[in-house]
Amino acid sequence: MRSPHCCPLVVSLLLGTVALFPGRPAAAADGASGLDAAAGASVLVARLNDDAAVVARQYEKLRHESETQRSIASRDEKLLVRARTVTTALHKDLGRIARAQYRQSGGVSYTSLLPDSTRELMQTHDVLARVDLAVAYAVARSRQAETRLTRERTRASARWRALQKQYGVLATRNRTVQTKLDVARAVLQRQADAAAATRTCRGAVHLQQPRRRIGHPWVTPVEGYRLSAGFGSGGSHWARGHTGQDFAVPIGSPVRAVGAGQVVRVTCGGAFGMEVVIKHAGGFCTQYAHLAAVTVDQGDRVKAGQWIAQSGTTGNSTGPHLHFEVRSTPAFGSGVNPVPWLAARGVKV
Repeated sequence: MRSPHCCPLVVSLLLGTVALFPGRPAAAADGASGLDAAAGASVLVARLNDDAAVVARQYEKLRHESETQRSIASRDEKLLVRARTVTTALHKDLGRIARAQYRQSGGVSYTSLLPDSTRELMQTHDVLARVDLAVAYAVARSRQAETRLTRERTRASARWRALQKQYGVLATRNRTVQTKLDVARAVLQRQADAAAATRTCRGAVHLQQPRRRIGHPWVTPVEGYRLSAGFGSGGSHWARGHTGQDFAVPIGSPVRAVGAGQVVRVTCGGAFGMEVVIKHAGGFCTQYAHLAAVTVDQGDRVKAGQWIAQSGTTGNSTGPHLHFEVRSTPAFGSGVNPVPWLAARGVKV
């Protein structure tokens, strides 16, 4: 059943998205330009998915940088301990030398503590002076290293604390986005179920396509998936062997054309719920089923990687996923195993 409160809910979500990301185009403006509530829900889910991906990338970048800073601080701490140990040892040696010189009225240099056999090799004043200078230089270098390491450790620790603070900001933003996304997905699926129940397709929702170029003629139908039911597997929701490969993804995830072709079918209702069928060069067809929205119309030409739909759980479905089939004809029952078919075209799933 379609909730009588779905439109106000979508509007409130849109306004909330504007408040969270003021620098982005407001989805509410799209609604004002003529998009119906269903299209508004699709657009909102797509944008929130994008926002969630941005937050995830920022979080991963912060995590990597934080680990780097923590490693630097830990390394500097170990080096500092080592430098202090060296400095302490040198100070003890200097103290021992000074005491020896004092006992002998200052007439003994640092080298007086060296073994007699070695001291006998150092007969000239020039050599003795250089040894004394070397000891003093080592002490100075050790102190400089200790000062530098202390400064670097302090800086790395401060940077790590700042990153932890940014973590908190990102975590709050992520919770806000995910809350809005969960509600928007529920609205989108509710509208999709209502359309599938009446077998009435709402028409294509035109979403902004990704800007990155696809460098391969074939791609996977979704990204960020988990493989679930495979081709030929048994199950209570199909009378015979499973006719495709299922990709578990959240509701509203972008569904892509695996290759260039022409849309030959867009239908709603029945066991597959909302579905799109594309015919490719060579005669093979691919089917994308259990959708929540479609972004193409029958007869459209599509490219590899182009968004053609949003995933859902319409029809005979136990949860959000994309049911993907490869057929030798557009008709049901001519399916082949999608995994080796894609592999033969350079796509590993």
